[in-house]
Amino acid sequence: MIEPLTKDLRPEQFTSLLEVIDYIVEAHGPLPAFSCFGKTLTFAEVNDLSNRFAHYLQSETNLRPGDRIAIQLPNLLQFPVVFYGAVKAGLIVVNTNPLYTAHEMAHQFKDSGVKAIVILNCFCASLEKIIQETDIEKVIITQIGDLQNSFKRKVMNFGARYIKKIVPAYRLPKAVDFMETVQSFNVYLQAPEAGRGDDVALLLYTGGTTGSAKGAMLSHNNLIANMMQLRSRCLLVIGDQIENIAAPLPLYHSYAFLLHCLTMPYAGNHNVLITNPRDLGNVIKLLKGSRISGFVGINTLYLGLLRHRDFASVDFSAMKFCGAGGMPMTTSVAEEWATVTGCEIIEGYGLTECSPVVSVNIPGKVKLGTVGPLVPETELQVVDDDGKEVDPGERGELWIRGPQVMQGYWQQPEATAETITPQGWLKTGDYVQVGEDGYIRIVDRKKDMILVSGFNVFPNEIEDWVNSHPDVLESAAIGTPCERTGESVRLFVVAKNSGLNAEAIISHCKSGLTAYKVPREIRFVTDLPKSNIGKILRRELRD
Repeated sequence: MIEPLTKDLRPEQFTSLLEVIDYIVEAHGPLPAFSCFGKTLTFAEVNDLSNRFAHYLQSETNLRPGDRIAIQLPNLLQFPVVFYGAVKAGLIVVNTNPLYTAHEMAHQFKDSGVKAIVILNCFCASLEKIIQETDIEKVIITQIGDLQNSFKRKVMNFGARYIKKIVPAYRLPKAVDFMETVQSFNVYLQAPEAGRGDDVALLLYTGGTTGSAKGAMLSHNNLIANMMQLRSRCLLVIGDQIENIAAPLPLYHSYAFLLHCLTMPYAGNHNVLITNPRDLGNVIKLLKGSRISGFVGINTLYLGLLRHRDFASVDFSAMKFCGAGGMPMTTSVAEEWATVTGCEIIEGYGLTECSPVVSVNIPGKVKLGTVGPLVPETELQVVDDDGKEVDPGERGELWIRGPQVMQGYWQQPEATAETITPQGWLKTGDYVQVGEDGYIRIVDRKKDMILVSGFNVFPNEIEDWVNSHPDVLESAAIGTPCERTGESVRLFVVAKNSGLNAEAIISHCKSGLTAYKVPREIRFVTDLPKSNIGKILRRELRD
């Protein structure tokens, strides 16, 4: 039986994300919306800045509704301003990992056909290398201190460039300063042809079940529905207009995006953006200096905080909610966190193709080792390799159907047909067992994807890059268990000559792959196990 959404959570009350944004501003305008580096913007201030940005896009660029704009930013105040402004201008947003190398950026930008990009200056050197390969016409560059108070902005931007030296030299002569785009006081015009309903609002890149990264097309309806589905769980423990929710997970990640850019703003809650969650000292400083009532992380982050020498000095008396998604939580970490903080970790499950939330543990009824029951308006099937339903409690592949299931993969009808059945079931590629109570336990993955610290790593992408090395004949990547990151990459290499060593392979990988994709272990072999048709059998390598 499908759990229904309550009447006040019906997504049909909104036909577009623009209507959601308008509701947020009308309902919560003067309340704090986003904070970063000590600066807070209210919902009304974010709305004003996004209006100005939308006007700039409409009046100073050739962009038209339906065109794609990339956002390549860490968690900064600029992110929600740019996102809301792009929605108002009728553009399709393409969220891009700021850590991407030039090689990875080129694939995503060419595949999605982005015509504009808002990018932090720290990453512009990589953009310079590949921009000529893309359709990008407008580059808007922001600096880390933008939208801070005037003096602090100058200090932060100077420090990033000349003291910390995290801004490599680049040359993008036609680029525009982000601060110039939010100066206009003219009003943007709502475009009648702007998307709504099942029109695509967001492209999030994922590998799907197999293969290279593909753009999951998430519509206005998909995102609004999933916002309400997630809200139905949040309301069990989180109030409206009173919470301070820490945001350490990157906003370009599907779950953090849904939570902090839509669900929490809809509730009128305050999102405290953490730009660099790897700096655990600063994360703890923020937890000590703010009355944080909600925190969403991954197993790696929770473990790192527990092991930090200053963690015991944090006061958790205001903490109501701790969430987890993106990678499996280990039971020992979840139990230790609950013991130390007094706040249980509520683990959920999702995938980019589902906008992304599929299931969430119920607060107060958390079952460790599970990802909880389905969110409302969602159905599941557990099937065998022939697509037939298995008996209750038996292991099988999880199929999902609901209003949050994507429209398909961008310009990839064959991959879409392989993933979504004619009846609307999305094949997740995850093997599960479902208890009589509806709680879902993830037991294995069918897909070859590797999950490193919550990030999807696709073997094909690593192998394609490694095989471009002149001394490599072929290679194969698999995931291996890692206590710190969940999984790490092990690479098997067949070399063309005996002089090739692991250091050369690692160096080559670092030149074209984001750090979390770089193999942690290299094994040289004489050949790779293959099927009769020559397909590499990664399962044999794992065994």
